[in-house]
Amino acid sequence: MVFDPDAIRADFPLLGRTVRDGKSLVYLDSGATAQKPQPVIDAELAFYTQSNAAVHRGAHQLAEEATEAYEFARTAVANFVGADEDEIVWTKNATEALNLIAHGFLNASLAASAKTTGGGSASDVVSDAAQERYGLRAGDEIVVSEAEHHANLVPWQQLAAKTGATLRWIGLTDEGRLDPETYSVIGPRTRILAITHASNVTGAITDVPELVRRARAVGAYVVLDACQTAAHMPVDLHALDVDFAAFSAHKMVGPTGVGALFGKRELLEDLPPFLTGGSMVEVVTMEATSFMPPPQRFEAGTQMVAQVIGFRAAVEYLDALGMDQVAAHEAEMAQRMIDGIAGVPGVRLLGPQDSADRLAVVAFEVESVHPHDVGQVLDSLGVAVRVGHHCAQPIHRRLGVHASARASAGVYTTAADVDAFIAGLHEVRRFFGLAESAAPAARGGV
Repeated sequence: MVFDPDAIRADFPLLGRTVRDGKSLVYLDSGATAQKPQPVIDAELAFYTQSNAAVHRGAHQLAEEATEAYEFARTAVANFVGADEDEIVWTKNATEALNLIAHGFLNASLAASAKTTGGGSASDVVSDAAQERYGLRAGDEIVVSEAEHHANLVPWQQLAAKTGATLRWIGLTDEGRLDPETYSVIGPRTRILAITHASNVTGAITDVPELVRRARAVGAYVVLDACQTAAHMPVDLHALDVDFAAFSAHKMVGPTGVGALFGKRELLEDLPPFLTGGSMVEVVTMEATSFMPPPQRFEAGTQMVAQVIGFRAAVEYLDALGMDQVAAHEAEMAQRMIDGIAGVPGVRLLGPQDSADRLAVVAFEVESVHPHDVGQVLDSLGVAVRVGHHCAQPIHRRLGVHASARASAGVYTTAADVDAFIAGLHEVRRFFGLAESAAPAARGGV
């Protein structure tokens, strides 16, 4: 199949609309949320109009159809990311998935502490195996990086604060990549390494194999935030050998309201549940409850069935495009954006200065213009970008800025989209009376 972004764009109904006095929409905010192709929209509509029912709860035909579609989606998503179907847990987003892992460690740590001090209530509901495997204590270390999205930072800060563990972090180079000189922060006391697969600010791709190797050497668990990569490059979680991973459908041309947690089967079997209630229990008495095996153990309550089915349609759509071709296309778009920005005076690109080992995510600042003002001028031209700190304040602080504007491509991004964006940057400078002959600001450093 030939990768044709113009033909692909036709699959996305929203991209055909006009904005701001009839201007054609140029959507460059896929890093925040991707638009949805017609097959995903049709899949959700078909479920609601033909098979809507609660899953795992009824004996009637609609319930059977809904349950079959729900579990078939689990298999499809698992195959897409190189996992087994019983290693995929549905969550409402990647943030919930990461919190689920962190709270599993917390529950095990509290139980282990209660057992040590003679308290019985906490240790009674968390197995000895879970306490041994996941219990943290003072002096243990959790390692993250300065490049993390807040969703892969704040839960670990909270876990450290509640268990007495120490939070440490891998630093960044001036270019915004993880600094190998600081990998030594992973040491004998490290219990968890939680790391992004690619920065949502700079697009820089992490050397996951090297970090996994270092974590294995000290017996640490590896948690991967794959939100920015799962829709933009081939991802094989088994090959990467991470222990847990999180990703979200809405960044993968799928519905909002559904994400996934990957966990190695043997690790999920011992991980204590995060949310409890219906659908995740085996036997409930007034005195005690036993829980179902994973993945159902982690799927309490009524699930987001229509969104799960839409998720399946999304990964099938991406798979049909070919993820190698998707990655190649986005590398072209990344280089086109980088080259275009280099030609606009007074614009500083944050992050790597070429498309090697990076995604088509470009954050930038315009000299003397606030990012929100940049975004508003671009919006007046029909160009949609994101502005702010992108839920990643530490990396902005490291790169010497409070906020930035960010353009991010998707499978449907065309060369014409990028060219309109670059033309918009020139218009930003004209609008604010900045001379086009001004020398470009320093790029890449702090």
